[in-house]
Amino acid sequence: MSSLDRAAPSTLDETGAAPSAPGLDSPELYFNRELSWTDFNDRVLQLAEDPTVPLMERVKFCAIWTSNLDEFFMIRVAGLHDQVDAGLSDPKIDGRTPAETLEAIREKVRGHLARVHGCLRRELWPALAEHDVRLVGLDQITGPAREKLEARYRREIYPVLTPLAVGLGRPFPYISNLSLSLAVQVRDPHTGHEVFARVKVPKEMLPRFVPVDAPDGKGHVFVALEEIIAAHLQDLFPGMEIVDQGVFRVTRDADFDVSDEADDLLQAIEQELRRRRFGEAVRLEVNTGISPLLREQLTGALGLSEDQVYDVDGLLDLTDLWQIVKLPGMRELRDRSWTPVTQPRLQDDDGERVDMFAEIRRGDILVHHPYDAFTTSVERFVQQAVNDPDVLAIKQTVYRTSDDTPLIPALIRATENGKQAVCLVELKARFDERANIIWARELEEAGVHVVYGHPALKTHAKAILIVRREGDGVRHYVHVGTGNYHPNTARLYTDFGLFTCDENIGNDVADMFNFLTGFARPRRYRRSLVAPSGLRDGIIERIEKTIAAHEDGKPTRIQMKMNSLVDPACIRALYQASQAGVPIDINTRGICCLRPGVPGVSDTIRVISVLGRFLEHSRIYAFHRGDETEVLIGSADLMQRNLDSRVELVVPVQDDVLRSDILDTMERCLADDTGAWELQSDGTWARRAAAAPPRSVQHELMIGHAARAQEGRAAGEP
Repeated sequence: MSSLDRAAPSTLDETGAAPSAPGLDSPELYFNRELSWTDFNDRVLQLAEDPTVPLMERVKFCAIWTSNLDEFFMIRVAGLHDQVDAGLSDPKIDGRTPAETLEAIREKVRGHLARVHGCLRRELWPALAEHDVRLVGLDQITGPAREKLEARYRREIYPVLTPLAVGLGRPFPYISNLSLSLAVQVRDPHTGHEVFARVKVPKEMLPRFVPVDAPDGKGHVFVALEEIIAAHLQDLFPGMEIVDQGVFRVTRDADFDVSDEADDLLQAIEQELRRRRFGEAVRLEVNTGISPLLREQLTGALGLSEDQVYDVDGLLDLTDLWQIVKLPGMRELRDRSWTPVTQPRLQDDDGERVDMFAEIRRGDILVHHPYDAFTTSVERFVQQAVNDPDVLAIKQTVYRTSDDTPLIPALIRATENGKQAVCLVELKARFDERANIIWARELEEAGVHVVYGHPALKTHAKAILIVRREGDGVRHYVHVGTGNYHPNTARLYTDFGLFTCDENIGNDVADMFNFLTGFARPRRYRRSLVAPSGLRDGIIERIEKTIAAHEDGKPTRIQMKMNSLVDPACIRALYQASQAGVPIDINTRGICCLRPGVPGVSDTIRVISVLGRFLEHSRIYAFHRGDETEVLIGSADLMQRNLDSRVELVVPVQDDVLRSDILDTMERCLADDTGAWELQSDGTWARRAAAAPPRSVQHELMIGHAARAQEGRAAGEP
């Protein structure tokens, strides 16, 4: 039986009667947003624990798990503490109060910490040692290797250390966010007076893992930087006794809000960035076994309670494991390398690049990164526009990009070539604010029209608009994507991009840019869904149309792929569709607040999550109604922040072949049994067991795109 015809399972109880279904606003139908996120990070951790994953990739997932958790505490946990401090105790949609959510987070995170460090200690470090990669204690370094290390300490490490003591006239030093430090208790042997001191581990300037000569001359041997510093504390406090020491790390609130009334958005963001450094502490990590005295001094000085302290039985700050992951060679310990290929429509039979505008006029083009190359599609689209004398204007949104992106310099060249260049830079893109400010200033100095959007809204839409003179009029060429214009993440994130010159979509994108750069109310868009004016309503309207088609006896199905599903209104609409009997498949990488498998409410809903070597990032919304299939792609997840507080763009894919390609990817995701988990009605995520042969959507797409590229090259051979 196909998914289109999948019927709701029986929900009769033991007496043969149908149990009463809870109301669609009932807390039991909604998972907690924050706890769902911790479940996502748990799935990342499971990849680190998975012995079938290549060794270096497992180490990488430990680093990713840590960086994910850091951001979660800086933003989400900090926000929960703000709510508790403000006295907010009303339950959220899932029935938990902010205080109850914080307690549940603490319990989960402490369990995860024990697992990740247990995995490193028992499995990953021993396995790395078998491949001559070792992290050793300082006492294991002897002879000439120790002498060289001591010389390096004197030459490179000691000069950049700054001990900061606390005492009369010396307040507790400011501890910067996510910095690694040594807490030291120092005693004057003459007076017996003791003071607390802090020594920052300068891993921004020096490697966290200091290389030393291997005893047998083979492989890579490292010593942790903090251990070297701890062994030489007497140098920093001459004449004093080192009574006690420990390692600690502080996490601070890194979120901020910019007033809707800000007259100068650029200046307001810069002020908030300065304030971010001094956000309140929300987490203290300490090495297991740190003395009660040092622990008390740290918590008291930082204004933290004991339940905000996390004991770490191992290395603090595993994000530095990237240093190990990036060691040269050892290909057998990594995933097989992947080189993105050029989309066949973008090269002719001789392998030469085609005129992109002519090819787009011939029909819409779909690219799927990182399987299709970003450089020979998106970057080339802009470069061709810059060099085309008939192009009048280039407009682009920038949410996140890289320091070495060619797209921003291309806009500068466009201005130099006499074209109108417009760049809508989102200054509020979290943790990319400073980079975006630098780009914005450089663009303005070059004469590009730079717009910062609306203070109350983040511009999260991914769109490039090319206005080209053709005949006695102009034509709009558009790229709409699901991911950022970031050449580095385009090699790591899975995202779709649509090139089209459809008149209605082109006019919609032009109207969106005019709304963002001008002073006007957003109009009703022709084919596109744009937040915050109509995206939620557009999705719900399509769900309701699918329900109506199902009630008319047509085979129906809803498929959605996104990063997170949180919005209560959209979840209620999906529940209503399930109650009507519509089969629903949801592929969400991260958060899912919808509870599947509830009798009488969500019997027909299946939720899976796929994780792998690439980060699943594309957003797809597909609605099957008899002979009609509607597929939309764009920048938005179904979250309140996306639908109410961001400018998002979702457009229909109208070409049958392109729709089939997208739906094929959806089906492969649903069939994945290598890196897929299925959400159970009790909130647990059950990892699928691999069949024979196993299915991996990412592996299959790499094989398919490589074969397609090979066929294209073969077709061009004489």
